[in-house]
Amino acid sequence: MSSNVIFRKMVSEDVPVVYEIELATFTTPWTLDSFYYEVHENQYAHYVLAIDEYNNIIGFCGMWMVIDAAQITNVAVIDAARGRGIGEGLMREAMRIAKDHSMEVMSLEVRVTNTVAQNLYRKLDFQDGGIRKGYYTDNGEDALVMWVNL
Repeated sequence: MSSNVIFRKMVSEDVPVVYEIELATFTTPWTLDSFYYEVHENQYAHYVLAIDEYNNIIGFCGMWMVIDAAQITNVAVIDAARGRGIGEGLMREAMRIAKDHSMEVMSLEVRVTNTVAQNLYRKLDFQDGGIRKGYYTDNGEDALVMWVNL
């Protein structure tokens, strides 16, 4: 990963750029309002941004922290920054924050066909936990549930 990347918490002013990354990444993106809700209303939400040397947002990772468990909601990196370890950096930062908030476990869902993401999560010691049949509404694809003890 580029040593010039820093990580910081998302604030309201970041939402339009995060939303553009969401639109460019996912076939069933969250709405703009849902990101504002995450920042202003959802007490369990925490979003980490990856910022490049030009102060541009190049990726984000969202999670909900409830009681002792963190659930990754979404992870995205702009096309131009993929393959540079940004996603791994975002996940490591999310794991660090979750540990700092006394979370004991982290989980996520990933498309069964997304082997690139699965390989990253396994590199971070995530284990397969099961299948959610028809989880993705755009094409009915199954999701692999993965988890890691923090």
